[in-house]
Amino acid sequence: MSVTGSQALFFGGAWSATAAAHVACILLGAPACRLKGAGERMARAAAAGKPMAAAMTLAIAGMRGRWAAYAFAGEGVIAPLPFMKAALPAISAVYPARGLGFPLLKAAFPENSRRFLLVASGICPVIGALHAYGTVARWQEL
Repeated sequence: MSVTGSQALFFGGAWSATAAAHVACILLGAPACRLKGAGERMARAAAAGKPMAAAMTLAIAGMRGRWAAYAFAGEGVIAPLPFMKAALPAISAVYPARGLGFPLLKAAFPENSRRFLLVASGICPVIGALHAYGTVARWQEL
């Protein structure tokens, strides 16, 4: 077992779990949306109680929560999950793609703050690298 690989998956999973904290936008409403840089349109939708704002937030949080679970399962902290040898490489690829997609995201979501897009785009490749390194190091144990 690779301790370094386990640590990489643990930290990648922890970052994914932290990203799942998007649910704060549902619980705290428009101020949390503004703080996280989600854009004024999303903040107004949250303030108005529009279900789409909550649904989008839950979708993002749920996806990141599942990704955290896969990282923790790959590390061995929780029981193995189905399709781990497919899911972990896919997760490892999506994060850097999200980071490199900054120009497309800026064009698609012009109301999102530049700070939000830069921070998220900078962090995502790091999270992807942690997932990838841990997945490669732990491949035989998956």
